[in-house]
Amino acid sequence: QVQLVESGGGLVQPGGALILSCAASGSIVSVYAMGWYRQAPGKQPELVAAIASDGTTNYVDSVKGRFTISRDNAKNTVDLQMNSLRPEDTAVYHCNVNARAAWSRRADYWGQGTQVTVSS
Repeated sequence: QVQLVESGGGLVQPGGALILSCAASGSIVSVYAMGWYRQAPGKQPELVAAIASDGTTNYVDSVKGRFTISRDNAKNTVDLQMNSLRPEDTAVYHCNVNARAAWSRRADYWGQGTQVTVSS
C-alpha cells in the first residue's frame, strides 16, 4: 500500500503564498504521475496541477503563472508552490499519486486533504 501525508495548508491573505507538500511512503515499487486536486464548497473537484515522472507539467488555466508543481523522485514527494493567492483559490487541496505498490496493481492514491483559505 501507499500512504500519502500532506502538509502546508492554512490561512493566508490575498496576494500571499503557501507551499503544499505531499510525501508518499509504503511498499512503493514505482511512482508515475503526481498531482494536486482541489474542491471548494459547492463545487466539483478539479485538477489544479500534475507532474509526470519525466517532469512534464500541466496546470488548470486559473493557476497558470501563479502555481508551480515540482517533485523529488528520490524522496517520492510532490510540492505545490502557490503564489499570488486569490480568494477563489480557497478549497481543500488533495494530493494524488498514481503508483504501484508491492504485490498490487497500479492505482491512484489520495491524501487526506489540507485546507487552504485565502481571506483578508
